[in-house]
Amino acid sequence: MTRRTFAAALSATCAFSQDILDLEPPKADARIPYGNDPNQFGDLRLPSGKGPHPLVIFIHGGYWRAEYDLAHTGHLCAALARAGFAAWNLEYRRVGQQGGGWPGTMDDVRNGALHAQKLTNLDMARVVVSGHSAGGHLALWLAAQKALPLRAVIPLAAVSDLKLAWTLRLSGGIVAELLGGTPEQVPDRYAKTSPKELLPISVPQRVLHGEADRVVPFEMSQQFARASHNATLVPIKGAGHFELIDPRSTAWPTVLHNITL
Repeated sequence: MTRRTFAAALSATCAFSQDILDLEPPKADARIPYGNDPNQFGDLRLPSGKGPHPLVIFIHGGYWRAEYDLAHTGHLCAALARAGFAAWNLEYRRVGQQGGGWPGTMDDVRNGALHAQKLTNLDMARVVVSGHSAGGHLALWLAAQKALPLRAVIPLAAVSDLKLAWTLRLSGGIVAELLGGTPEQVPDRYAKTSPKELLPISVPQRVLHGEADRVVPFEMSQQFARASHNATLVPIKGAGHFELIDPRSTAWPTVLHNITL
């Protein structure tokens, strides 16, 4: 399935689904590698002013597939920079690319996040991590690793329960491709990567999800927040899947408020 076909198939979920994946984002201030693979880099966007700037590490979604890169979350990251926050938009190896999937995808996210410590003019005492959809999964996973001191993790429409994602066969059963098997075949991998299995997560969690999401069910975030002792569920009435990463949407003020608290 092509990017455009995927977006068209999801267009009923929100008013902006048809074009947010295809719109050219504002150019980043810098594209910085954190490894030797062509997909091991981040796009850094900085606000005006001398800094040091508070930092949002952002992880894009696309069901971990090679077809979807970080470009479509450039709009969100540019909006964060306009609001006064540095945005480190991470790329990583994905399913369908050499080294993507288990464990390379997770390794890249951790290494890319740690690389932020080497960047200049950032306030590493004021760091949050956020991500959308599959990127929300990776954001929660990263928070559970305690690799960086984080003020909060803000998953947006996150795939927060990989066992449930497999049961529901989300995106054609992509979770089994990501982890190299089903929960019955590789239970240890699900235990090490599924946020629901990694609870309790000590970092405060603000869990945002559109109530009308038809891509990742809202109930997944409901169940995750209910199971976590340290999570606040923020339902967004009437929102589908992509409004949460679209600064043009009516959901965006809620997203911005929760990411930048």
